[in-house]
Amino acid sequence: MKDLMGVMKQAQELQARMEKMQEELENTQIEGTAGGGLVTVTLNGKGEMRGVHIDESLLKPDERVILEDLIVAAHQNARAKVEEMAGEKMRALTGGLPLPPGLKLF
Repeated sequence: MKDLMGVMKQAQELQARMEKMQEELENTQIEGTAGGGLVTVTLNGKGEMRGVHIDESLLKPDERVILEDLIVAAHQNARAKVEEMAGEKMRALTGGLPLPPGLKLF
């Protein structure tokens, strides 16, 4: 019974650390850029878009398609950074324990 109590305590500690990590992710700002910095997309650590900056040189009617492509590219860049950062935090949190494939904890 003593082992079960120890496991329960560890699970509660892991859950508390997980909640703290999720709060940190929500408050983290990650930027992705495209077009040599002409377009910047800001996401929080959970991948939610928080802002977009577009250089004025792209605000011409004939540049619309380029601008759309750059926004998508900047978002993909930021999203990749978010996933990398979240993965690093998760590995630190779980101590490198292998988690089942597809398990989304945030």
